[in-house]
Amino acid sequence: MFLRFKMYCVGCPIACFHTVDDACREHGVNREAFLVLREARSLRIAKNHNVFAEGEEAHSFFVAHTGWLAAMLVDTSFLLLVASAASREILAGRNWRNMKVVILLLLLLAANTAFHLEAHLEGTADVSIRLAIAVIVLLIALIGGRLVPSFTRNWLVRENPGRLPAPFARWAGDRTTRERLLLILHVGYAFVPLGFLLNAAAALGQIPTSGGIHAWMAGAAGVMTLAVMSRATLGHTGRQLSASLVTQTIYAAVILAAISRICAALEPAHSMSLLHVAAFSWAAAFFGFALTFGPLLIGIRKRERSERKAAV
Repeated sequence: MFLRFKMYCVGCPIACFHTVDDACREHGVNREAFLVLREARSLRIAKNHNVFAEGEEAHSFFVAHTGWLAAMLVDTSFLLLVASAASREILAGRNWRNMKVVILLLLLLAANTAFHLEAHLEGTADVSIRLAIAVIVLLIALIGGRLVPSFTRNWLVRENPGRLPAPFARWAGDRTTRERLLLILHVGYAFVPLGFLLNAAAALGQIPTSGGIHAWMAGAAGVMTLAVMSRATLGHTGRQLSASLVTQTIYAAVILAAISRICAALEPAHSMSLLHVAAFSWAAAFFGFALTFGPLLIGIRKRERSERKAAV
């Protein structure tokens, strides 16, 4: 029924923050028409109870034979492996200050596990999704709070001497406009406080709840992911730490995607157009990253294999 109105709420992690009124408003759907159709559908299901029951049995059969537990174990194993790898590096280098990152990864693992359990037992996953979003924002604040001022200071000392980053928001981001590879880190991190501001406005009933959530997830998480991955790829492959025109286009696409998604929540009258812009820009940004930086990463693996063979 949602899909009939082009409302893609089913499976959306933000759905738990929306009422039916919120969803209709954000997607520009007539609320009364939606409720009338829902009531008619409920009556039709009640009249065809046997067919509905058979569907429920088929669904139960499918779940029983695919196994939600197996899906949970496969899904959560990734974060477990990441936390294990990070712990190994921290223990080897005795860099205890980074143990905070492992603690947050374990919290994210707990939220992911809770998601599967909550969805299986309760049919919803409201609490676990909220916990996961909170942990992701904390990870961005912790890691970004170290990387951004550090990279900014190093670049400014070398390229633009003068005012340097200082604690508590004085990161001198305005002095990094010459180097987009650095500027994008400041832009991505700016979505964190923007998310808090939008959530505060939502708490006061001024805007829909999802506005702030999209600022954190599409904005901070999306932009910072591409910003850090592109910089790390260039650094680890021995390339110059500078954003090419293609890389800058990727950054522009993901920023456009984040802003469009936020605006879609704030401007219900134009939500469908903005959602299409956000989806296209998001896909273009990550597909562009794969095409641009994928060959560089594959080249590293090939070179490492060649060096190992030569050493043997």
